[in-house]
Amino acid sequence: MPRIIRIAAAQMGPNQKRDRREDILDRMIALLEEAAGRGAQLVVFPELAFTTFFPRWLLEGAELDGYYETAMPNPMVQPLFDRARELSVGFNVGYAELTPEGRRFNAAITTGPDGAILGKYRKVHLPGSVEPRAGSTFQQLEKRYFEYGDEGFRAFDGVEDWGHPRMGMLICNDRRWPEAWRAYGLQGVELMVIGYNSAAYDPNGGSTEDSSLRTFHSKLVAQANAYMNATWAVAVAKAGDEDGSGLIGGSCIVDPNGCLVAEAQTLGDEVIVAECDLDACLQGKTKMFDFAAHRRPEHYRRLIDQVGVA
Repeated sequence: MPRIIRIAAAQMGPNQKRDRREDILDRMIALLEEAAGRGAQLVVFPELAFTTFFPRWLLEGAELDGYYETAMPNPMVQPLFDRARELSVGFNVGYAELTPEGRRFNAAITTGPDGAILGKYRKVHLPGSVEPRAGSTFQQLEKRYFEYGDEGFRAFDGVEDWGHPRMGMLICNDRRWPEAWRAYGLQGVELMVIGYNSAAYDPNGGSTEDSSLRTFHSKLVAQANAYMNATWAVAVAKAGDEDGSGLIGGSCIVDPNGCLVAEAQTLGDEVIVAECDLDACLQGKTKMFDFAAHRRPEHYRRLIDQVGVA
């Protein structure tokens, strides 16, 4: 029996600092409804979807705390969960997490069509710096506002109605690191979902990267790593001019051969949908990237020992 899931990438245009949380949530629900109307069973939203990308500013106290979610769901975001459950649609969404112990993470969850949380992930590869860079027009302070994810890369199972896919989650900068993908690949991942807020300029300073190059790199890592791990990949942006800082778009759905099957055309709110045959992963998983048959980890270990880098 075919294992097919219809997936939507719900790209979001910019969330401005002045925007009310209720208005942002209304936009997200509208995207969810459009996706469901087009037959989507799972909708993927971007990183930090409920707010602007606040790590671009130096913040503290109540102003900073206002960007975090102390529970998921919570009363502010509950309407998204309720509407998804009414539509029998699952979703993946990124948010800033503040735990009861006061720990802070860049996090994401995936829910099933009944609203139950199937998996949770905390971003591992945090870019930027702890302290602001003197003289820089733009800042990237994720290391200041978040801890490194502490739960690793744990694959989880989607529901039977989706074909029971083996799933993984990454957030933004994680998608640039092949170790993250391979950790999931070794667990048999068939569907990777990724939200991002990637700057349309070099966020670490300098002038060697522009929006075109960064959009190319964003698609490149999704395509290359989907191919090398024989998995579907859904990478979803928050895009456009957000509080004077540009964010790339380039949301896309990639098949296990690394081919783009759908991609966004704008920098605004936009839904793209693709029918994903999970059995298409078998070509890679049983041939070129049959890890049990072809990987040689003893040599990878030897190289690590030689160069002294883990």
